[in-house]
Amino acid sequence: MKFGEKRAPVSAQREVRITNKLGLHARPAAQFVKRANSFRSEIWIVKEGKRYSVASLIDVLRANLDCGATATLEAHGVDAEEALEQLEKLLAEFHEEDDV
Repeated sequence: MKFGEKRAPVSAQREVRITNKLGLHARPAAQFVKRANSFRSEIWIVKEGKRYSVASLIDVLRANLDCGATATLEAHGVDAEEALEQLEKLLAEFHEEDDV
């Protein structure tokens, strides 16, 4: 890509499963939101037909992602694929922090 060229927005989605036995509770949810906000793309959690913005800690907590829950991460923007890859990796890392 040449200097000054804009990348076309991309849409991406990934199915994720929460493996931390405490679920995506306050501390890991805050880390998740912080990481999500480092990307330029708009990102959502879709669970049971409802969309939750990952830019909002309240929304992430409202998604009620307990251990074993599955959801879809959706992103739209220039770094959508990278964002979902990094967020999925972060969720997997939370598995190791069962006593968080």
